[in-house]
Amino acid sequence: MKKTLYVAAREFTATVMTKGFVFGVLVTPAIIAVVVYFMPRMMNRTPPKIEGRVAIVDATGRVARPFAEHLTPEAFAKAREDARRRIAERTEGVRRSVSGTPGASEAIEQSVEAALGELPQIELEVLPADADPEQAKSLLALAPRDRQPDPHQRIALVIVHPDAVEPHGQGRYGSYDLFVRAKLDDRLVDHLHDGLRDAIVAARLHAAGMDPSRAEGLTEVRRPTSRTVTAAGEAATNEVLNILLPAAFMGLLLVSVITSGQYLLTSTVEEKSTRVVEVLLSAISARELMTGKIIGQMAVGLVVLGLYAGLGILALFSFAALGVLDPMLITFLLVFFVLAYFSYAAMMAAIGASVSEMREAQSLMTPVMLFIMIPWILWMPISRDPNSLMAIALSYIPPVSNFVILLRLTSSSPPPMWQAWLAVAVGAAGVYVLLWFAGKVFRVGLLMFGKPPTLGTLIRWARMS
Repeated sequence: MKKTLYVAAREFTATVMTKGFVFGVLVTPAIIAVVVYFMPRMMNRTPPKIEGRVAIVDATGRVARPFAEHLTPEAFAKAREDARRRIAERTEGVRRSVSGTPGASEAIEQSVEAALGELPQIELEVLPADADPEQAKSLLALAPRDRQPDPHQRIALVIVHPDAVEPHGQGRYGSYDLFVRAKLDDRLVDHLHDGLRDAIVAARLHAAGMDPSRAEGLTEVRRPTSRTVTAAGEAATNEVLNILLPAAFMGLLLVSVITSGQYLLTSTVEEKSTRVVEVLLSAISARELMTGKIIGQMAVGLVVLGLYAGLGILALFSFAALGVLDPMLITFLLVFFVLAYFSYAAMMAAIGASVSEMREAQSLMTPVMLFIMIPWILWMPISRDPNSLMAIALSYIPPVSNFVILLRLTSSSPPPMWQAWLAVAVGAAGVYVLLWFAGKVFRVGLLMFGKPPTLGTLIRWARMS
């Protein structure tokens, strides 16, 4: 046991002290952590106030008046309240989840207010119908005299087509052209498009002898927020979390398992190709060597998992959404990491011991990688329907079962707990079989040189040892 732990410590330090690991695994999360920490604080800054004139050339003479109603402070205030209502509906699930976190609700409200910004102060400038479009557009290119908004500067130009209200020719309506100043706030551009659409539609209805308000009432259907019904009651459906949470847990598990497994394969191949393994086998047994290497690289995988899981928790904390994370999911993440890692590491150890160069390992690694990537390929159908026959069946086929059951647990309809613990038992049985197979191949393959083996050769080695 002492020799095994010595090999594990050597394997761990030899991996984490390399420049590739430091820059590839440690520096990247550090940069992401800085971005995650400062991004919400930068987002809380109030955006610059929008002031200026919007010019319109209305050849129909019927669009400018209703369009002016969309540029009043009251219209902007109404649009702002509608946006606040939509944000509140979409974040209802998050708000309930973080209701017990001190300061979370206040942080969300501050973020919403900062995103909405101040009400724009816009003045409509009606130009003659025969105005020169090029001359009117030339004022948009004038740079402001300073950084402060100029209430008299032209920031947009609208040219309404002559057939926008009454069609010509084959009965097809015209539209409008919108020209804006460089770097104009996209929220104002969207508001201008919405206002022009409503103004032109209202002018068309008036021309057809219809009441625009009645037509709007007949065609408007407010879209309610869907609600998820579970045994615990009803809750607002959070579409974003339903998609991102399973993907985040799946990504954490895959990155940590594959990263540590690749290091195990590389170190085994290097030690065999340089004949270092022959010296090691003179002091310890093949089983002790394999066990020590697997344990050492598992510690590396735990470092990677801890780094990226910590980044995720930091992101949730920065956005005041820490309450959406169930602590039980962290426990299952650790359990399935251990099972998935031992399964993958056993296969990597067997491949690394059976080849002499990394390029020889590619043919044996390809089926393993394809098998491991099955849950990622089927991530969307499994997360959308976690209780389908395919999802249930894959939950009990090791080693993919470790990934699939974690996807199901983080979905909007998690399986019963007995299914999760049954998957743990099945995964543990799969780990035992793979470690047994890897141990047999590892003992024979370490001292074998020459032609790279096939899968049939590995099975024959396991049977003869």
